[in-house]
Amino acid sequence: MSKISALIITYNEAIHIDALVNNLDFTDEIIVVDSFSNDGTFEKLQDYEHVTVYQHRFKNFSNQKNFALSKASHEWVLFLDADERLTESLRAEIIHKMANTSQNIVAYYGFFQYYFGDKPIRFSGFQSAKSFRLFKKSVCKYDENRPVHERLIVDGNTSVLNNKILHYSFRDYEHYKDKMTQYAKLKAAQLHENGKKVNLLVKYVKIAYRFFNHYIMRLGVLDGKIGYQISKLNAYEVKKRYDELARLNKLTLSKK
Repeated sequence: MSKISALIITYNEAIHIDALVNNLDFTDEIIVVDSFSNDGTFEKLQDYEHVTVYQHRFKNFSNQKNFALSKASHEWVLFLDADERLTESLRAEIIHKMANTSQNIVAYYGFFQYYFGDKPIRFSGFQSAKSFRLFKKSVCKYDENRPVHERLIVDGNTSVLNNKILHYSFRDYEHYKDKMTQYAKLKAAQLHENGKKVNLLVKYVKIAYRFFNHYIMRLGVLDGKIGYQISKLNAYEVKKRYDELARLNKLTLSKK
């Protein structure tokens, strides 16, 4: 049976730590890379003797995850976000796959059941969300050119985990808004680095399209009030991204 390294990156995730560590107790090692949390996350992790913790300055998600990969002792890694959980069925499925790794598969996608608070999100674009979560580190790495919504580069055949990962991604409206703000700033920094400028027409068309896409095309309307809030905040992320890009462009001009 192949051994598994469980990998997590954290920043201010004290609320999730206990449940997360317990959820991963079937793995052969647990490695956490913390980007200098200030809510007690790092201190709380010290209570677990079987958890190895590193602190590493956050540059972007891809860079942070590649650093975590470099610390894994085993070939197979299971990457979870701090707010994700495995069901008993999924744990059993992963154990079964690790006992039968002779197949020519190097990475497995995971599909998600998202939650807004304690309410499941059925639509709003999340119904098709998937990401690689179980893979061989020797043939996979995160694309450093994608600072947000990171993409795993996989050299080999892939498959899918049949059971969904539970993703408690959004505690409430303000928590979701904070996440969208963080994503917007990271994307704006990359656009600025690539020399992009703000076009007001493009900005407002993209804001409107993002809302329409999540609320109508991706059926957010069927999620009721939560669907409306999700669609609104996704549109907010676009607005914040271009506002931040304008700020960075202005800052650069003022230095010339």
